[in-house]
Amino acid sequence: MKRIFIIFCTSCFVASSLFAQREAGDVRRGNKEYNKQDYTKAEVDYRRGLEANKNSYEAHYNLGDALFKQDKYSDAQTEFETAAKMLDPKKDKERYAKAMHNIGNCNFAQQQYDKAVAAYQESLRANPKDNDTRYNMVKAMEMLQQQQQQQQQNQDQQQQQQQQQDQQEQQDQQQEQQQQEQQQQEQQAQENNDQMDKETAEQILQALEQDEQDTQEKLQRQHGKKRRVEKEW
Repeated sequence: MKRIFIIFCTSCFVASSLFAQREAGDVRRGNKEYNKQDYTKAEVDYRRGLEANKNSYEAHYNLGDALFKQDKYSDAQTEFETAAKMLDPKKDKERYAKAMHNIGNCNFAQQQYDKAVAAYQESLRANPKDNDTRYNMVKAMEMLQQQQQQQQQNQDQQQQQQQQQDQQEQQDQQQEQQQQEQQQQEQQAQENNDQMDKETAEQILQALEQDEQDTQEKLQRQHGKKRRVEKEW
């Protein structure tokens, strides 16, 4: 951010009531501390002013400014928004424009550039001649464009990473499936070999048994012939 304009409203009113006098005194003391750049003490004084009069535009607005100087952007935004709601945008255009300008500053500081642009636009509706607000709005629009581009790049990268992850998972699944199929084929081949070995063994055993049987029958035939020859003698 090249520059952000903070417009500090020091206009306080003094009414006849005791609470208004206390509020104005606290706000004036807060303004003195603010000018000394002691924003913490200024915050304390402005909060005391709000204890005396919670509906003080000056106390809310100046408290927001002191909080912004302490980088408490979210709290500052709340105070500026409270101050802006106390005004009629059509009747009190200048103060309303300043409040909306600073709301835009809070949004800008929190990198909420879309909201900052909207707040600056609202400020310019009340005060179209404010070049500071116009400058800030242009910067917010530039930052918003960069933010959107970065978000798109991040989204594209995430999609690319997800696609790569999906492809890797698919390859892993295919590889696992191939390994399972190969294991099944090897197992089936082993079972087939075992079956073949068993059948071969049975065939060999049967062949041996047949050979043994043939041999026994042959021997029996030969023995029978001998007996017949001896008897003829």
